[in-house]
Amino acid sequence: MGCIGTTWQRLARHGGQARRAVATATATAIAVTLVIAVSACGPHTQSAATTPAATAALRLPVGASDHSLSVGGVTRTFIVYRPANLSAAQRVPLVVMMHGGFGTGSQAERSYLWDAEADAGHFLVAYPDGLHRAWNAGGGCCGIPAKSGTDDIGFITAMVTVIEHAIPVDADRVYATGISNGGIMAYDLACHTTIFAAIGPDSATQLGSCPDPAPISVIAIHGTADKNIPYNGGLGDGPGHIDGPPVPTVNADWRSTDHCASPIVTTAKTVTTSIASCPAGQTVELITIAGAGHQWPGGAPNRLAQLLLHTDPPSTALNATRVIWRFFAAHKR
Repeated sequence: MGCIGTTWQRLARHGGQARRAVATATATAIAVTLVIAVSACGPHTQSAATTPAATAALRLPVGASDHSLSVGGVTRTFIVYRPANLSAAQRVPLVVMMHGGFGTGSQAERSYLWDAEADAGHFLVAYPDGLHRAWNAGGGCCGIPAKSGTDDIGFITAMVTVIEHAIPVDADRVYATGISNGGIMAYDLACHTTIFAAIGPDSATQLGSCPDPAPISVIAIHGTADKNIPYNGGLGDGPGHIDGPPVPTVNADWRSTDHCASPIVTTAKTVTTSIASCPAGQTVELITIAGAGHQWPGGAPNRLAQLLLHTDPPSTALNATRVIWRFFAAHKR
């Protein structure tokens, strides 16, 4: 996870409205003064622009390309995957996929198979990099970014802005997903921004303050045998020592936010699905996998990555990428 320990009762120092306003102001300022540069990384395409209105100059070629932008004087990097079959005449969805602690954008691209899903579903995928391989996701999580107060909300919102300036993106179909620390970051974005139509955290909980979130659709996936972020809450065994609320409690809180009806619960083999419909068109869903650990279901197995990222083998009970994308595709802002 790469997170520092915290208890979920310890709220973040900043209120929701304040953080949301800061994120909006940061993205707006960066959209005016951004300097974009791109560095070589494996097979990814390179492009560069250094004009004051650089948001209009960002080039997104077909395939994966590496990019960087400056947020508060700090250079931040990200990958964008553009399928070859995207229509130039239509606005397209954008999925932001955030790696877990100790991970990177390129690792997330390899491990969680979103590129293939984007080819099939005709959407863009962005893979941002957390500084020091972690995210400041609220409530003291995680690692150096949390200790130093890294503006990850400002970075993610600015990244979305520059992508929207480079290619027609449907602003009502922008989504955030992530695993572990990246999933916690997805919750934090839902709490403190209004740019996402839905979030899809996996193996994650919610930390920090969330006093006044806007209605949003949520799909969460979690294994009952997750020792890093326990399904029933409490202190985890992972290197981050995450101490969060029970996952079902977090899901119930979002049902309350969205004024949802009582959930309909079904079970098929090891997978239990709770789906609540909400009056404004949102849905709040929780998928519980009995016996699954801290992992991305259906992801690419990689023993070395599991050791480095402190994760468990991927569950074969479902394909999380496909399930989350189908949920996203059904929900607009």
